Amino acid sequence: MAIPKAPVNRIIKEAGAERISADAVDALVAYLEEDAAAVAKKAIGYAKIAKRQTVKADDIALAIDKE
Repeated sequence: MAIPKAPVNRIIKEAGAERISADAVDALVAYLEEDAAAVAKKAIGYAKIAKRQTVKADDIALAIDKE
């Protein structure tokens, strides 16, 4: 897992949960990693279209907006 569980656990708690199962944290981590990978792939595509090797914040924002 690339995304640590502790910050995800904290996000769920800050959203209002009193108790969180380990399976719930694992499920959210898996979802976030899949979603992040999809956004990253789109952003890489936008950088290539712009003939850049560097992915910029604008590429990420554009990829998120197009979802």
